Amino acid sequence: MKDVSELFWKASTDEIQKGYVYVDKEDSFVCLVCGRAFTKGIIYQEAGIFYEAEKFASLHIIAEHESMFHYLLNMNKKLTGLTDLQKQLIGLFHSGLSDKEIVKELGGGSTSTIRNHRFTMREREKQAKVYLALMGLLDKKVENGRDTSFIPVPKTATVLDERFAITEQENEEFMRTYFPDGVDGRLTKFPKKEKRKVAILRQLITRFEAGKQYSEKEVNEILKEAWDDYVTLRRYLIEYGFMKRLDDCSAYWVHS
Repeated sequence: MKDVSELFWKASTDEIQKGYVYVDKEDSFVCLVCGRAFTKGIIYQEAGIFYEAEKFASLHIIAEHESMFHYLLNMNKKLTGLTDLQKQLIGLFHSGLSDKEIVKELGGGSTSTIRNHRFTMREREKQAKVYLALMGLLDKKVENGRDTSFIPVPKTATVLDERFAITEQENEEFMRTYFPDGVDGRLTKFPKKEKRKVAILRQLITRFEAGKQYSEKEVNEILKEAWDDYVTLRRYLIEYGFMKRLDDCSAYWVHS
């Protein structure tokens, strides 16, 4: 199965709104949040009712992730580009409150200010459509004989900077350098340069199953197969937002 972040960033706007995509190779509908797959042709049962795969995928979004609106709104603001106030306002707009009710909810301001926010966001939507159209036309163009497409940025990235600006060609070179026996093999070393470090961590997290909780011992055993200093690998996976854990370290899981 492809990396969930890769599926997410390659999905269309409509697919992101639905929360799942159809992956032809897997013949499945895959959740863009957690990566759970629902195989086409299989009938799924819930509370005594039977559902086809796509319908069950849509029900899964509500049951497990509340809604795509909720999930998208709570993504890292480095990815949404929204300020805390903008996120709060969008949430209030979505709830159907009037401008007067929103002023009351915010504890101050004026209805004219709220109307201005609505107008500004609609204008931003228009700008976003033009930008998406431009980037669609630019997508996968070759500059100076090289493919300049980038590998997907993890949805859980806590910052967006040059560390994540990794082209597909660079990523392939890093994998050959640090995993000479293949990406499922052992590391030759753990790089110091940030961009290479991100590429390695992005690959290592694929060794863990999305939606599954692991004990610290289990995490160590999996990482030990890649490199002897598994403690360093575990620390960086958490620090860079690829993995989460409970405060008492009793459980670890892929941060999706």
